[in-house]
Amino acid sequence: MKSLKDRATGSHLRNLLLVTTALALPAAAGAQTQTSAAAPEGISDIIITATKTTQNLQDVPISVQVFDTQALSNLQVQSFNDYVRFLPSVTYQTSGPGTAKVYFRGVSSGENANHSTSQPTVGIYLDEQPVTTISGAVDVHMYDIARVEALAGPQGTLFGSSSMAGTIRIITNKPDPSKFSASVDAELNSVTDGGMGGVLEGYVNVPLSDRVAVRAVGWYRKDAGYIDNIFQTRVYPTSGIEATTAPYVKKDYNDVETIGGRIALGIELDDNWTITPTLMGQKQKANGFFGEETILPHRQVAQYNPEWGRDEWFQAALTVEGKIGNWDLVYSGGYMKRKTPGDSDYSDYAYFYDSLYGSGASFYDNDDNLVSPNQYIQSRPRYKRQSHELRLTSAQDKPVRALVGLFYQRQQNDIEEHYIIDDIADDLVVPGTDSNIWLTKQRRIDRDYAIFGELAWDITEQLTLTGGARAYKYKNSLVGFFGYSAGYSSRTGVAACFGPAEVDGSPCTNLDKTTSDTGWLPKVNLTYKVTDDALVYATYSQGFRPGGINRRGTLPPYQSDQLDNFELGWKTSWADNTIRFNGAVYQLNWKDIQFSALGENGLTTVANAGDGRIRGFELDLTWVPAAGFTLSGSSSFNDAKLTTDFCSVASLQGNCPADLVLAPSGTRLPDTPRFKANVIGRYEWTIGDSADMHVQGAFVYEGERNGDLRTETRQIVGDFPSYTNVDISAGFTQNNWSVELYATNLFDSKGITSRSVQCGESVCGDPEGVTQSGGIFYNYTMRPRTIGLKAGYRF
Repeated sequence: MKSLKDRATGSHLRNLLLVTTALALPAAAGAQTQTSAAAPEGISDIIITATKTTQNLQDVPISVQVFDTQALSNLQVQSFNDYVRFLPSVTYQTSGPGTAKVYFRGVSSGENANHSTSQPTVGIYLDEQPVTTISGAVDVHMYDIARVEALAGPQGTLFGSSSMAGTIRIITNKPDPSKFSASVDAELNSVTDGGMGGVLEGYVNVPLSDRVAVRAVGWYRKDAGYIDNIFQTRVYPTSGIEATTAPYVKKDYNDVETIGGRIALGIELDDNWTITPTLMGQKQKANGFFGEETILPHRQVAQYNPEWGRDEWFQAALTVEGKIGNWDLVYSGGYMKRKTPGDSDYSDYAYFYDSLYGSGASFYDNDDNLVSPNQYIQSRPRYKRQSHELRLTSAQDKPVRALVGLFYQRQQNDIEEHYIIDDIADDLVVPGTDSNIWLTKQRRIDRDYAIFGELAWDITEQLTLTGGARAYKYKNSLVGFFGYSAGYSSRTGVAACFGPAEVDGSPCTNLDKTTSDTGWLPKVNLTYKVTDDALVYATYSQGFRPGGINRRGTLPPYQSDQLDNFELGWKTSWADNTIRFNGAVYQLNWKDIQFSALGENGLTTVANAGDGRIRGFELDLTWVPAAGFTLSGSSSFNDAKLTTDFCSVASLQGNCPADLVLAPSGTRLPDTPRFKANVIGRYEWTIGDSADMHVQGAFVYEGERNGDLRTETRQIVGDFPSYTNVDISAGFTQNNWSVELYATNLFDSKGITSRSVQCGESVCGDPEGVTQSGGIFYNYTMRPRTIGLKAGYRF
């Protein structure tokens, strides 16, 4: 039943080697150690499906990094942030659970991932189904996962529009009718400057017959908080009204609870056909706020309004696999719903606009008395998507092999955001709301259609030529309402409406736009098998991101952007497969970069504002110098910069006046370090007849990153300094029991992963120093040192 069961530099590096050696030495000296004198075994094969066919990692001519079930467990991976740290080609920004923005190979312009703007440049897949969403990657709890595959570079021909820079695939363990298996695992942990957390998770795999099995998985996780909301007051200058954080003062108030599960049924109809329906869902409740104010001590904020967020989603998926003659057929379909409601503080916006421009004079009650301009947001978005893919693959043992497929997806985002100022006069309130000064109520639909295929030809036993293409069409629309009441603004919001409400809950319609386009993406790959243990390849590939709608009526839709990839790579094994060395060098040419930024009234706009170029390399080395001892390391270098002036007006690109240049040619792209690396050392040995022991050390280094692409804004925001992270663990397995003690972020690094501000940087950043407090930015840092004890039992 093979279709149902997935098989699975510099001083910093020297320091890690010392840590790893120190961890290993006590074990190596043990008198009862049985493996210390044995010859090292070869590195295990890793089977992946990155090319939508089943292959050994070392035979796949693309840059892929893989974590299997054991590696995910060894690295204490529970969430998205945990495994992305160990992907050298990937960087991310996050403002809390479920909000991560992901970047491969430096392909980032600093986009803010607003609900009405650009789609991501990185595709996220859960098994065969795409789960990419605009406002943040789905944060799947990582338990009973077969592997994570990170595909670097454009994957446009096989994975489509949102895989312009790369793709991350999360592959779950499938039902196995050959045997019963089950596991239960528990964890208790403590967070520095925070509280106690824990995990309880388990799975059971039950054969119902020799051809049918069910696999059920469940989990509960409590992440302790570590950010304190402290007491503070502020006075709004125009009205003299004082605000206080007193009702919301709390220690460690950013705790998170996650509960979820998965059930899959594997049905083998005969020797050729299988059906796998799957249901998976998760509910995550995050309290408080996950940033720290730059003007306060570490891990402190002063928030004046309630803050919380939930991320609730479920997916129903169906995969059908079979044979038609010598062709393999796969149908995969999925339906996903996601809700991410939450409340957030927006008082900085109110305070700085009042301090700089006297906006507080505009907010009064029905008796014309000034009210507090304090503002907060109630967000209630709902998201759903369906996707369908049908593909046929010819026999893989033939000299000519083909893959053809059809793809369709429809994503709908029902956007609902209430910007509220309490007790304002009726004429200031957006009609149909209680006390909204602003309302966003829109329906966004993104549709994608594609025909794709690849053809591989073994010119000789060693030389293979592969060509691929994807013909696509996208159609994206945005309809609804955004803005103020007619009593507050005579030009925008209700005053700009041209028709009755198209979206329920909105007063009228002032936005109804659609954009569409067609095109195609090529891919050419030449692979040479030097020996059975070494191959080299050359690839040209393209990726793209669809265009979309600008809400502001005076701005046209933005167009798609495109990434051209020129790549040389190698996959090699040495010394009886005890050394594995893979790598790639590449150049990416990024055309018509979609750039999103806050504009007037905090409204995000998008323009195709320039071109960029990234040159870099990726290296991945694994070495087994002795039995039970494994060292692995990976790194990336990216020189990412603009090749044209970045212009504030897209139509003037290539002929941009000096006063409209946001960033000159040669400016480094933001969010990605030039260098990122990790090293992992693990030693395993056996004591007596049944006790398997291990110690492990893991080290991650991330270099300095630019805080923004725009020259003036970068001076306000600042850059993100480099940081390092060290994790250690030790434990044993005996019979069916396992116990492990670990520490992540051992030295309590406060490395900054991202930074935000509540409104435009030139306002809430207060570069002129108009207010006494100065601008308020929020740093989102690594999770503090966490020490945990894990125990598990395998049935």
